[in-house]
Parts: sequence; C-alpha cells; structure tokens
Amino acid sequence: MQIFRPMKFGIIGAGMIGHFHAKAIQAMAGSTLHSVFDLRGEAAEKIAAEYGAKAYSNFEDFLADPELEIVTIGTPSGAHRDPAIASLQSGKHVICEKPLEVTTERIDDMIAAATTAGKTLAAVLNRRFQPAISAMKKASMDGRFGQITSASAYVKWFRTQAYYDSGAWRGTWALDGGGALMNQGVHTVDQLLHVAGPVVAVTASTALLAHERIEVEDACVAILEFANGARGVLEASTCCWSSTGHPAEVQVCGTQGSAFLADESLRVWDFAEPQDHDAEIRDTLMVGAARGLGANDPSAINFEGHRRNFQEVVDSIHENRPCAVDATEARKAVAVINAVYRSAREGGTRITL
Repeated sequence: MQIFRPMKFGIIGAGMIGHFHAKAIQAMAGSTLHSVFDLRGEAAEKIAAEYGAKAYSNFEDFLADPELEIVTIGTPSGAHRDPAIASLQSGKHVICEKPLEVTTERIDDMIAAATTAGKTLAAVLNRRFQPAISAMKKASMDGRFGQITSASAYVKWFRTQAYYDSGAWRGTWALDGGGALMNQGVHTVDQLLHVAGPVVAVTASTALLAHERIEVEDACVAILEFANGARGVLEASTCCWSSTGHPAEVQVCGTQGSAFLADESLRVWDFAEPQDHDAEIRDTLMVGAARGLGANDPSAINFEGHRRNFQEVVDSIHENRPCAVDATEARKAVAVINAVYRSAREGGTRITL
C-alpha cells in the first residue's frame, strides 16, 4: 500500500461544524489539524487548544501560514464563496460544507477560482460514503434496476423554533439559501442524483407552515423528471415531529429491481436477478429499525462520513486525479434545488434544467 505524505488542515469556523471537521481530521490516517480561524478569537482558541492546533482571528494571517495546505469551510451556506476564493487564491486546497454555495452562479465563481489557481475545490458530500448508498450506486451502474422508472427522496425532519432563533442567519435566503430543502435536504438530493442520474425538469410547491420569523420554507414538495425518463417525488420538511426522528429516504425502483435507503440502512433490497452478494448486503446493511440521522438533533450526526470524504480529497490530491466529491458534483444538487425554488416562486411552473 502506497503511503502518502500527511497534509495539514485548517478550519474556517469554530462552531458545531468546526468541531465535526476537527474530529474527522483527527481520525484520519496521517493528516493533522494545523490551525483554526474564527473572527471570535475565544472560539478559535478553544477548539485549537482542544485539538493541539494554532488559533487565528485574523483571516489574512491564517491564510499566510506557509504550512497550511487544505482549508475546510464551515461558515453559513451563503458565506462560502468569498473565503473559498480567498483560500484558493492563496494557494490552498478547499473542502467546503454543504451546500457548496446557495446558487449555481456563486458555485461557478468558486470553480473558476479553483481552475485559475490549479487547486482542488471539493465539497462535503459525506453521505455518499455510507456503505448502503455505495451498494445502491453499484447496483445502478451495473444495470440491476433495469430501466429506472421511479426515483424519490424524502426528508421529514423536525426543527424547533429555538433552532431558527439560535442564529440571525438561520432561515434567511442570503445565508441559509433556503429552508428544509436546501439546508436539511441537500445531502439526500445528492444521494438521489448519485444513484438515479440527472434531473431535467421540476414542478414544485413550498410553504412556511410551523415556524415564525424566517424567510424560507419549512415544507416543500416537488415532482422530478429524470434524464432516463423516470419520475419521482422530492419532499423536505422541518415540521414533521417524531420521538426518534424519521429517517431520510432515497427510493429507487425499476423494471428489474427496487432499493430503499433509510439513512445508513437499506429498507428494501429486491432484484429480479439475485446475485451472490445480496445475502451479505441484507445481513450487514439492513440492520434494525432506522432512526433519523440528525432528524431531530443536528448534533447527532457522526463524523465518519466526513473522515472518508476528507480522505478522498487528500488521496485525489496525492494521486493527481479528479476528486469524487469535487465542485462539479456538488453543483448538481444545488441546481435542482434552485430550480425547485424557482418553480415554487412561479406558482408551480415546470422548470427545465
């Protein structure tokens, strides 16, 4: 096995997401958390001390550090572009939290900066690294579904009013970029596209049903039309209470098979032509009753997917190959979500992508 030189990471943002990133980096083989930046000096000092890193409250000084190689960004969604472009222009690789940005135009600005700098711009698409979604992706690539006819995603989660009140940026178009779909649903949209392929048209409706003092939706339903001819439903909500939290689901059906993902487990794995490894998949990936991974409490999400995501970026840099979670991949889900919001604003008009 080839062993690569460790890489030094820096984190932008010392909040909850920053701690997720720090834990994921700490768990990686070789790579280390080198530095932390936050305008709140005390917050930067706290997380840096916990993980043995340098703390910065001056952004220019943070980027000027010659030992820093990869920057991870955990700022609010609509505040990803500027720090990402500045980091790329300073010669750093960048890994940015979901969504990569809140519009495709802002993402295109970031991609252009990465191309000019000759650096990697990657996204946190951590749910792609779950074994169950990998099994669904392989089944799709192998043609086991036959003609895919139905592909849908459901995120029926719950957020309290206190969640939205906890930060002035939450629930705003400028910094959240949207509500239940953009913030909570983007990972599940990405998983759906990852397995079922591109969407070519959407028809949508959104509403604000159960929360106050926010600009964005807490309920969304859309009809999806896929390039392969399949139809599907996309539903996202933050007003579906459950004592345990409903799992986020991706459901893909075709003329030769069906598979339903419920968070990290498979709820259905059924194909017309069985294969030898199906029994192992059922034994290892269809485990118990699925509970919502972060459905009620965003801090309950584990960091293993982040670790694998970060490792893929490091490996791609060392191997001088395209990254599996690069900006062009992350752009796809945002393009669909932007189209959903446009359709809803225009009274349910069919929007083509």
